[in-house]
Amino acid sequence: MFRIKRRDFLKYSIAATGGILAPKLLNDFSVLEHIPLAYAQERTNQLSKVEAKYYEKLKHKEIRCKLCPRECLVGDKERGYCGVRENQEGVYYTLVHSIVCSANVDPIEKKPFFHFLPATTAFSIATAGCNMNCKYCQNWQISQVRPEQVDNYHLPPELVADYAEQKGCRSIAYTYSEPIVFYEYMLDCAREGKKRGIKSAVITAGYINHDPLVELCKEVDAIKIDFKGFTEEFYKNICRSELKPVMDRLVDLAKIGIWFELVYLMVPTLNDDMKDIKRMCRWIFKDLGPNVPLHFSRFHPTYLLKNLPPTPVSSLERARETALEAGLRYVYIGNVFGHEAENTYCPNCKNKIVGRNGYIITQINIKDKRCKFCGEIIPGVWE
Repeated sequence: MFRIKRRDFLKYSIAATGGILAPKLLNDFSVLEHIPLAYAQERTNQLSKVEAKYYEKLKHKEIRCKLCPRECLVGDKERGYCGVRENQEGVYYTLVHSIVCSANVDPIEKKPFFHFLPATTAFSIATAGCNMNCKYCQNWQISQVRPEQVDNYHLPPELVADYAEQKGCRSIAYTYSEPIVFYEYMLDCAREGKKRGIKSAVITAGYINHDPLVELCKEVDAIKIDFKGFTEEFYKNICRSELKPVMDRLVDLAKIGIWFELVYLMVPTLNDDMKDIKRMCRWIFKDLGPNVPLHFSRFHPTYLLKNLPPTPVSSLERARETALEAGLRYVYIGNVFGHEAENTYCPNCKNKIVGRNGYIITQINIKDKRCKFCGEIIPGVWE
């Protein structure tokens, strides 16, 4: 088993938590190669052959995928839109079960989760593939490719849980690409983690059908939805997707009662119209409730949208004020390190109850799920 000196461990830890992860770091397995694992792991060129859940068998060896709203009709020897699920002789298989292309130990605040186990770390994993194609995808090198096009490690659920436990991670995070496409692997990892008292957090765009979401919520503890915009035009033209199914799943989450948070990446000229943001905030208040944390995050030029400027901080501040005026109680500004809107404030007494500086927690004034200053219940998963 590979051993690492303490100073090198600190170097890689700092690299992993010091900002937005560069695609190279995501895809060169620095964590798996340089931080000791319970077992030595080898790179693999072998894809998995695990039967997928949620599909319908049709005539002539065709299948209909029922995992996400695309419901791809897939012929024999073909794959769905995500590129990681394949029809073989009329049986649908996931090719990425236990086939990891990205791994890291991250602060949970990086996801971002602000009301879920603050000041803890998550073992973050991903496979290749996605069921959307966002023009501003940060991790397009792994999300917009097939699994054969990236370096992979074989990392079965038992080892994922072992590693999270070994490194003191309170949760396993399914992130970087789109975890819906590695649904079966995510479920199995969450179940293994649960046996060790390790929670699971899903970072997703929420483009999934109702039944798979319901099953998923029985196994995981928190979900962060990247809410792309509030018009069908934006979802269609910028993400090659649909808004309504995502809205329907958000309502499902509110009814189920699982903890979830929303992130809205504001892209200049494309989804930053304050009229749309006002409509969205009113809808969130009415249909999801005032306690859902909403993060307005700063866009930086990347992938196919390198022609646009970063989001002005003033636009993020106007959006936050709009959300607060609509009645939302926990509204944040993301990707602007040091901004006062990174902190959590008690909606009753207005005192700072969680202080943040980037991914560093500076103070926590919550005890037994209540504000230490006035006793107000603060919704979230705090322990």
